[in-house]
Amino acid sequence: MPGAPLSPMLATAGALPVGPDWSYEFKWDGVRVLALFAGGPPELFARSGAVVTAAYPEIADLHLPEGTLLDGEMVVLDANGRPSFTALAERMHVREHGRAARLAASLPVTYMIFDLLYHDGMDLTGLPYLARREKLEELELAGPRWMVPPSFGDGRATEIAARENHLEGVVAKRTDSVYLPGTRSPDWIKVKFDRTGDYVIGGWRSGARKLGGLLVGVPGPDGLVFRGRVGGGIGAVAEKELLSRLEPLARRDSPFAPGAVPREDARGAHWVDPQLVVEVRYGNRTPDGRLRFPRFLRLRDDKSPQECAEEDEDGA
Repeated sequence: MPGAPLSPMLATAGALPVGPDWSYEFKWDGVRVLALFAGGPPELFARSGAVVTAAYPEIADLHLPEGTLLDGEMVVLDANGRPSFTALAERMHVREHGRAARLAASLPVTYMIFDLLYHDGMDLTGLPYLARREKLEELELAGPRWMVPPSFGDGRATEIAARENHLEGVVAKRTDSVYLPGTRSPDWIKVKFDRTGDYVIGGWRSGARKLGGLLVGVPGPDGLVFRGRVGGGIGAVAEKELLSRLEPLARRDSPFAPGAVPREDARGAHWVDPQLVVEVRYGNRTPDGRLRFPRFLRLRDDKSPQECAEEDEDGA
C-alpha cells in the first residue's frame, strides 16, 4: 500500500454512451476526496493531494481495514437531499478543528463513495469496474455521514432521473474499465446538464461593488487567451474570498496575450498572476470564443491553470 493516495482517475466530457458495456452513476456536485486507512480514522486527501482530514471530522467514525483506499465525492445535501456546492464552500477550506466541528453540526457533509482502489492492502485498481463495484458494495458502507450511491444499467433512465432530481449530471463507466490513476480516460464519460468550464483569472475590475467582475481566460502560447468578464453569481461571501485570494497576486502588467483584452475591459483592470481557477456556468461561446451569460460558480483549488483546456461545445 502506498504511503500517499493515488491521483484520482478523471472522466472525459461527452455525450451519454448507451449499451450493455456501460454502467451509470449520478454526478454529484461536490469535491473529490480520497480516504486512506492506515490504522485508525481515515486520512482524507483532495484531488490535488492536499490533506483535508481536518475539514470533515464527521468522517472520522468510518472504520475500514488498514491498507484500504476509497474514492468518492464530498457533498453537503440540502433539505431536499440535493447537493449544494454553496453550502460545501463553507466547509472545504476549514482547517481549524473547533470551527470544523461546529460546521459539522450545522452543515454536515456526506461522503459519496463510488470506488474501492485498495482493500486490506490488496491493489484492486487493475480489476474491472464491475468487480471493484461488487467488492465496494460488499463492505456495506451505509453510515450517518457516508454512503455508496447507486449505480444503474440503463443510461437514458439514469439521465431522466438525474434531471428530475435536479442533479448535476451523469457519469458513465465502461464495465470492464480498470482504474487508471491520474488519467483522464474515455472509459469514464461525464455528462453535465449545464454548460460549464474552468477558467484562469487574469484580472478583475471594480463596479458597483469592489469586485465587479473577473477577467478570465485559458492558457495560450503568448499568455492567457481572453474569454470574457464574469460578474454574475458573485455574492458577498464569494467576493470576500476572491479578493482575499486575488489581492496578494497583484502585478503591474496583464497576463493575457498582447491585444487579447478589449480596451473597455482592460480600462481600470487590476491584473493578477494567473494562478487561480474558477468554474463558470455560461450559455454558449461566441464565434470569437467569448462566454455568453457567464456566472461564477466556485473556485477550483483542485485544478491547476495548466489543466484549463477547453472542451468542445457539444461536450457539456
